[in-house]
Amino acid sequence: MVKQLIVGDAMHELTMTRHILERLPEEHMTWKPHVKSMTLGGLATHLINLLNWQIAIFLYPEFDLSTIPLRREALETRNDVLEEFDANVVKLQQLLADCDENTLSEEWTLRNGDHIILRQPRAIALRTFGLNHMIHHRAQLGVYLRLLDIPLPGLYGPTADEEGK
Repeated sequence: MVKQLIVGDAMHELTMTRHILERLPEEHMTWKPHVKSMTLGGLATHLINLLNWQIAIFLYPEFDLSTIPLRREALETRNDVLEEFDANVVKLQQLLADCDENTLSEEWTLRNGDHIILRQPRAIALRTFGLNHMIHHRAQLGVYLRLLDIPLPGLYGPTADEEGK
């Protein structure tokens, strides 16, 4: 039952994330709402990174943030974002299909060098570090799109852009 819940939850959130990524405006990929903010393309690329990290939860017993670049180069087009997102969803789907309840309950560690950030069962790490983190940045992307006057898709119900349709 835990696996069924995890898989259903992950696939639902990934589907909703793709819906918002489909709205990325090519002409605004370098735009950012504030000097301290990521660019639109950088934020979309971060969502891809979060999906990569979800895959890592199932491939490795731990993930060390000190071994990866803090930021990767932003993808430049909506198509690039969607292609990498879709390819990684397929990888995660396969890993979830192949795992069992024991795999989901195995301890997984997120660290930054010697500093342990979290140590949790894989299922909880997927939810907290993977999906919740993705949902947070997906919502941030929604704000970017709203500021650019791009109609937002309904994720959990209709948006103001879809009312009356």
